[in-house]
Amino acid sequence: MTDAQQRAFDREWRRWGLDYAAEALDLDATFGADTPRVLEIGFGMGQSLADMAAASPETGFIGIEVHRPGVGRLLHLLAEQGLGNVRVFCHDAVEVLRDCIAAEALDAVQIFFPDPWHKKRHHKRRLIQPDFVDLVASRLRPGGRLHLATDWEPYAEQMLEVLSDNPLLQNTAENGGFVPRPESRPLTRFEQRGTRLGHGVRDLVFTRRQGMAS
Repeated sequence: MTDAQQRAFDREWRRWGLDYAAEALDLDATFGADTPRVLEIGFGMGQSLADMAAASPETGFIGIEVHRPGVGRLLHLLAEQGLGNVRVFCHDAVEVLRDCIAAEALDAVQIFFPDPWHKKRHHKRRLIQPDFVDLVASRLRPGGRLHLATDWEPYAEQMLEVLSDNPLLQNTAENGGFVPRPESRPLTRFEQRGTRLGHGVRDLVFTRRQGMAS
């Protein structure tokens, strides 16, 4: 961590940070009873999450990231911009989803550019696997949205297969494939660099089916 990131972490965690505990977070108390709740897994250095929070002050955002420099950077951005509608976990995403988020508590989950683990022997480390998607889907309210994005085509195809096989989820793409980038997802420096290098970015947006128990 840089000195600035460490200072932000030490100074701002009390205001925006959420300490992991094996109990469901009271989202009504955190954001308000009628506030839409969006959870982002792996927000990197936090710029796009801060941008989304600034653009949608009526929405409560929960960010999960294990990379402490990224958490420190996001906390700095939140303090700098005075964004009160974001809370942050610095902890494993599976444990947070499993233990801290109640069933059907979220309006949206977004995962942008997760590590593709390029080598075949490492594919088992990829985040988007059937068991994980089962867990995510169970935390979405009926009609809630799961939005993924990647610039690695083989991973995009795996994501599409895993999400399409989940009985709780329905693809919003008319052709059953990918969708154009929604305006709600900011362009990141990472994505702009990938575009310059010729990496095509693919977005997937699925919704939780109505009337189906998790």
